[in-house]
Amino acid sequence: MSALHHVILDTDIGTDVDDLMALALIFGSPEIELLGVTTVYGDTALRGRMTKRIAEIAGVTIPVHAGESETLSGREIWWAGHEARLYEDLDRHLLDGDDAVDHLIETVCAEPGTVDVIAIGPLTNIAAAIEREPRFAGAVRHLWVMGGSFAVEEDSEHNFRSDATAAEIVFAAGIPTTVAGLEITRLITMGSDALVRMSASGELGRVIDAEIRQWWEFWGTEWNVPHDPVTVLTLTQPELFAFSPRGRIEILRGGEIEGVSRFHPGEGETRIVTGLDAEAVAEAIVVGIVGAAIDTAV
Repeated sequence: MSALHHVILDTDIGTDVDDLMALALIFGSPEIELLGVTTVYGDTALRGRMTKRIAEIAGVTIPVHAGESETLSGREIWWAGHEARLYEDLDRHLLDGDDAVDHLIETVCAEPGTVDVIAIGPLTNIAAAIEREPRFAGAVRHLWVMGGSFAVEEDSEHNFRSDATAAEIVFAAGIPTTVAGLEITRLITMGSDALVRMSASGELGRVIDAEIRQWWEFWGTEWNVPHDPVTVLTLTQPELFAFSPRGRIEILRGGEIEGVSRFHPGEGETRIVTGLDAEAVAEAIVVGIVGAAIDTAV
């Protein structure tokens, strides 16, 4: 079937394994045509080369552009240290350019109102595109964001805290936006049963297995939260979710509250996810990833 959604993925892949899971889920979603991947935050070239390797394993050819490495807020980059450690000879992968912001602008503005952007890292690239090209915000069909937390007295979430300046710019731009916050994504966990199903499905599944185990070792757990795949599913399977009315997101600034998010219903173009079918969402993530891995193995 022809793709229903034309998508750019903006990601900080390589740190938390959920970015890799989201990319694999996109590969396993026939309703998505992935127009390109833009990387953000820290060593974006390394993140881009890892993306190229994963695409190669999946048998997919996609343009990958390295994006903004520093934050607009000036906040120091948090780097886990295991990024791309499981891959050899990444230098053989050539990126399609070192300006992800221009790729976002050119692709979105070429056919206004037709391209969705899924943003699952700090929002630096998206904010830079808004500031660099006045047409960009109005040309995005919809922005799908993993970020923030909208529970009462919740701490700030990593993506918004990492670049609160960028988050402020993005949510002030008037782009139609859906946000999946921590209080929703944390309703889903991936444990050993899901890992066995994914790892048995093909080479891509085995790569995800290794990355998940690395993440578990980093945190000393045997489970992880698939924040970013949940965000992909808000686009492809919205019937599994409940959403708020439209409103606006406020980003708090300064000290310990840097990046804390507050949702205000009313005027605005942003909605947040307010509920989900946890069992169905968890199964959809595994099925999508297994489907991508099986296609690779065929």
